Amino acid sequence: MAELATDLSRFSAGELADGYARHSFSPVEVIEATLARIDEVNGSLNAIITLDAAGARAAARASETRWREGTARGPLDGVPLTVKDNINVQGLRTTWGSRLYTDFIPTVDELPVARARAAGMMILGKTNVPEFTLSGYTDNLLFGPTRNPWDVRLTPGGSSGGAVAAVAAGLGPLALGTDGGGSIRRPASHTGVVGFKPSRGRVARSDGLPQILLDFEVVGPMARTTRDVVLMMAVIGTSHPRDPASGEFAERPWAPPPAKRCRVLYVPRFDDNPVDAEIAASVERAAKTLADLGHAVTEAPAPFAVDVFNAVWPVISQTGLAALVNSMPRWRERVAPPFVEMADAGSLLLATDLFDALAEIGRMRERLGETFAQYDVLLTPSAAALPWPAQHPFPTKIAGRDVGPRGHAVFTAFANASGCPAISLPCTPSRVGLPIGLQLVGAPGHDERLCVLAQEYETAAPWAHRWPPL
Repeated sequence: MAELATDLSRFSAGELADGYARHSFSPVEVIEATLARIDEVNGSLNAIITLDAAGARAAARASETRWREGTARGPLDGVPLTVKDNINVQGLRTTWGSRLYTDFIPTVDELPVARARAAGMMILGKTNVPEFTLSGYTDNLLFGPTRNPWDVRLTPGGSSGGAVAAVAAGLGPLALGTDGGGSIRRPASHTGVVGFKPSRGRVARSDGLPQILLDFEVVGPMARTTRDVVLMMAVIGTSHPRDPASGEFAERPWAPPPAKRCRVLYVPRFDDNPVDAEIAASVERAAKTLADLGHAVTEAPAPFAVDVFNAVWPVISQTGLAALVNSMPRWRERVAPPFVEMADAGSLLLATDLFDALAEIGRMRERLGETFAQYDVLLTPSAAALPWPAQHPFPTKIAGRDVGPRGHAVFTAFANASGCPAISLPCTPSRVGLPIGLQLVGAPGHDERLCVLAQEYETAAPWAHRWPPL
């Protein structure tokens, strides 16, 4: 076997696990290759903003001993992992992209990180985020913008922009992030990686930052392959007594079922919201691929009033941010102006505004429940726009039409509000090679079934061989 003649930083987590099991290479060799890759390209990307090389090397040495002695803790023992900078890692600062948290160093791991560490994973460091993880691009006053490995003039999206840029560029095969309204899936689509948002409660959480998006935000993985996502979910996708929402999954270890013929509802656009023509064509080809694989694909409009739902979504983020910052001294001096405005808007909202927003979300959940009685999966684009300039908060035009701050983001937040699992997968790139993603959404609790379908599509239309020209 010739693994050592190949750059180990380009190996997927599954390939690393296979190589460790065969003793073809060691975690120490892998961490050195990964750190060399970080040294080579992270300066141009600004993906990892806090690096723990010493901690990763120590974890690699311990993992190497376990593999040598036959006591490895599982397939991800010795696999490098980056962690989004709004998820606590013991001893590493968690800034949340904000000057309010510049000096915050957690004393304990957030639960998913603790489970990754217990599985023997090597934690490389923290990846960049927009302030409070409330933007669809990645830039902040502490660290500046993160750039897209496929074109460093462009954004990788957000809020998991640093996480996906790291995976796409070979700065670790797996990344842990959060998704509160599409923050894993849209960036994954902009960088050509897989991004998985689990069902509400599927990944138990504790010892983390305050929740400003209620329980709509979940922790999930990003990787180069669906197999790697499944490996990561087997580690973090279990219940815990400290997270009541995870109780639904008690005694339900991650166990993908056999493949089956799925009923797929293909929704190419939401209402009259514009979609980039290249994205629309690419996702349409993906729908045809699923049909060619034997799945029943039906094209139809969205099963709920998208514009009504998207109008209430800012109520959640504005009130959540206002509740966070209003108790902090001198917060106005340290928070970027757009978020001062957002918090001020949230402070002016009434409790009845929040109640009305939650009621609208409840109605949407009912309509989705009826939809999932007829279909197994919804298929949409992951994002409505291709990546835009790195320091611009959002594209102002899509398909020649003016759009607002969430014009690019119309396809994702409904899955958060409804608690559904959703995954973004790379499909045919644009004419100039920019990645494009398709989104698959399943009924709440059907995470494993969704990943089985994703793996089937990946086998028919593989993408992991694509690497950005860095």
